[in-house]
Amino acid sequence: MILFRHSLGKHLRSRRLASGRTLRDVSGAAQVSLGYLSEIERGHKEASSELLGAICAALHVDLSDVLLCVSADVSAAERSRVAVVRAA
Repeated sequence: MILFRHSLGKHLRSRRLASGRTLRDVSGAAQVSLGYLSEIERGHKEASSELLGAICAALHVDLSDVLLCVSADVSAAERSRVAVVRAA
């Protein structure tokens, strides 16, 4: 089963790296501690909706775009799980 926070962290990190930004830069712009942002990116911490909005704004990406990517990951994992159950 895929965890929402793991997929979310993966996509946030991917967006940050694609833009060539550092954790320090984004954490400052989002007004979140560097350590907490790192924990979110690694899927160890859950981000509140307000914090997630601030991180997306700092990354100059739409929250809806990030959530669509996460939704696609969750959907793929669910389809994969259903396929395995049906094959059994």
